[in-house]
Amino acid sequence: MARDTSTVTRWLQKYRTGGLSGLLEIKKAAGGKRKINDDATAALIQELKTGKGFSSYGGIVEWFKKEHGLDIEYGTVYALVRYGLGAKLKVPRPQSYKQDEKLVSELKKNRYHSQLSRKTSSTGKVRSLFMSG
Repeated sequence: MARDTSTVTRWLQKYRTGGLSGLLEIKKAAGGKRKINDDATAALIQELKTGKGFSSYGGIVEWFKKEHGLDIEYGTVYALVRYGLGAKLKVPRPQSYKQDEKLVSELKKNRYHSQLSRKTSSTGKVRSLFMSG
């Protein structure tokens, strides 16, 4: 049968105590205790919904420690926020107070049009190479 004697002995013991259903029963481990309770998770969701939010996952770790007395690791917080809640920390990039909004919008428009013209001109060159051959 290619099984160790201790495995076969354990199977016989299960069969004797529980019958065929006891032998075929698959038990699932309960798992570990959750590190972040439901109240703290709900409070985090509310905090993420506010306009203020967090600037980093480390900030959330500190927030858990300060507000809920929970000492949570960075990776646990990241997994909860990013994968569990499906949220991303979005922080606007710093901008100079000297920026002229009108000039910035013109720059964005011109950059888009120049990228668009570059794409069409490069494809035109590729087409001409294939057409001449």
